[in-house]
Parts: sequence; C-alpha cells; structure tokens
Amino acid sequence: MRKKVFIQWLQIILGLLVFAFGVHLTIFANIGLAPWDCLGMGIARHTPLNYGLSMTLMSLVILCIDLLLKERIGFGTIIDALLTGNFVQMFNDLNPLAENSNIWLGILIMVTGFVFMALGMWIYMKGEQCCGPRDSLLVGLGKRLPKIPIGIVEVMLWAVVLLVGWLLGGPVGIGTLISTFGAGIVMQVVYNLLHFEPRQIRHRDVLNTIRILFSYKTEGA
Repeated sequence: MRKKVFIQWLQIILGLLVFAFGVHLTIFANIGLAPWDCLGMGIARHTPLNYGLSMTLMSLVILCIDLLLKERIGFGTIIDALLTGNFVQMFNDLNPLAENSNIWLGILIMVTGFVFMALGMWIYMKGEQCCGPRDSLLVGLGKRLPKIPIGIVEVMLWAVVLLVGWLLGGPVGIGTLISTFGAGIVMQVVYNLLHFEPRQIRHRDVLNTIRILFSYKTEGA
C-alpha cells in the first residue's frame, strides 16, 4: 500500500504537468484569461514575482484559508499548491513561438488547452489524495452558504477573483468568457469519453496517508 502512495504522488505530479500545459495554452492563446489566471497575472504586474510564483503564493494563501474552513487537505492539495503555477511558468518560458495575434486561432488554442486541463485533472484525481486548493475553497464556501446553489457560489467567487485581477491589470477578453463557460463543458465531454466520474473517487487526506506510510499493519503494506 505504501508503494501505491508513492506511485500516486508521481501520478499527481504527471497530472499537474499535463494540466499546467493546458493552462499555458490558454495563456498563449492571448485572448483573455480565466479568473484565477487573470488574478495571477495581475499580481505579477505589481510585484517582483512572475506568474508562476504569484500563483504559488496565491495557492498557499488559499490553502491556509482551506485549513481555517476545516476542509480536507490531502498531499495532492499541497503538491498542487506548490507545483502547478511553476509548471505553467516553465511552459511559458520554454515556448519558442511568437505571441498569438489571431483571435480564431486563439480560440482554437484555448479550447485545446481545456482538453489538456481536463486530461490533467483526470490523471491527478485518480491519485485519490484530495482536490486542489481552489476547489477546496469552493466546497468550503458552499458549505457555509447552503441555501445558495454551488454553481452560483462558484460564479460569485469567480466574479470577485476576476474583478480583483482586472483591477490589477490582468488580461480580460473574449477568452475570459470562453473560459468561464467553456472549460467546464469541455471537461465534461472529456470525462464522458473516458467514462470517468470524479464524485466516485474516495480521497485520502494527509493524516490517512501518513497512517498508511508509517503503519506496518495497514492492509497491503
């Protein structure tokens, strides 16, 4: 069982790498960014941090909020917070192509990015070690606003994030609208093709994983 945990950590890292490449494509599309990426770019404009470090800092802050909200935190959550933004920055730095200036090509690139993001999330979630910091934040807020549908809570959260990102100078455009509504649709199509249902995953939090790693009596250890 312990060996399985280490394999799952590698799987999570691979998933985040694929996901980050998808996010990179949505940035390279150059037609506006999704709310969280817009905020990350906005922070980078006003600090010495690049996009990757801005997203990492923001993810760590959100992770602390998740803990305050008493949400389940897994090693996957922590790995996500530390690596995803930096993986995206790596792809941004390695990309040898000139900045895209064609809106239709940009839309195609962005949708392709959504596919890679969905594939990355599929690989990541199969690691069974809890969701990322931003998803945990949404769940935590949703629990505290039980009379409001979770979809509306998500829109409200995105609206606040996008507003702050825009005020900080983050890129907003047609891609922002496409990201807000299109990413979820593409994700659902990909999951249907893969016959994957995220809600059937049984996640383990940090404490449960530590028990597996240090217990000789755990089944399969």
